[in-house]
Amino acid sequence: MNSTKKLLATAVAASTMAVAAMAPVANAEVSASVGVASTYLWRGYDLGSGTPAVSGDLNFSQSGFYTGIWGSSGDTLNGSEFDLYIGYGGEVGDFSYDLSIWSYVYPGTPEGAEIGVGDLMEGVISLGYGPVAFTYYENLEGGDGYNYMTLGAGIEKFSVLVGQHSGDLDESTHLDLSYAYNDNLSFTLSTILSSNDGDTYINDEDEEDMIVVDGDVKFVVSYSLPIGE
Repeated sequence: MNSTKKLLATAVAASTMAVAAMAPVANAEVSASVGVASTYLWRGYDLGSGTPAVSGDLNFSQSGFYTGIWGSSGDTLNGSEFDLYIGYGGEVGDFSYDLSIWSYVYPGTPEGAEIGVGDLMEGVISLGYGPVAFTYYENLEGGDGYNYMTLGAGIEKFSVLVGQHSGDLDESTHLDLSYAYNDNLSFTLSTILSSNDGDTYINDEDEEDMIVVDGDVKFVVSYSLPIGE
């Protein structure tokens, strides 16, 4: 684990331990939701190849500390996905911050190669000021050399995000434009702005499993519904 990875892990661990010791139980909150999307859009890539995706999450939060699980179908290459996460975030005036660690779990890919808890992990740092936020994703396990960063902004119902991949994936940049019709229904336009060689490949170690991602504009409709409210 390099110094950046150690910093991410230590920062999240320290903040979560401090909150656990100080925060009153009365502030604890449990939330859950289910959702459906016209396809699985992941950091500018259409992992579902147009196949609708069903997702759900369960989250526990207390005075800035949070932990939970998110799951989704729709990934045509790796099958069902479950993400476990833990983190801490807050605000100081107009500034916001968030530190988290994520473990991505794929119980059974179409090829039968299971990815378990701790096999594929990322540390995430997000810093914001007003409506603008910068987020950096650093690989901690299972994908050495890969990192991802975004710069986004939101004004009322509209938001824009630029994301940059580098490392194991061919370097590429994507642009997402989103509109939230209400708290449940949203629309997103996404496109690859640039890549190393025109085409971007996911899992380029095995030519049979490659997904070629072109620069066509992708239109995604998403609907989510909170549970228990």
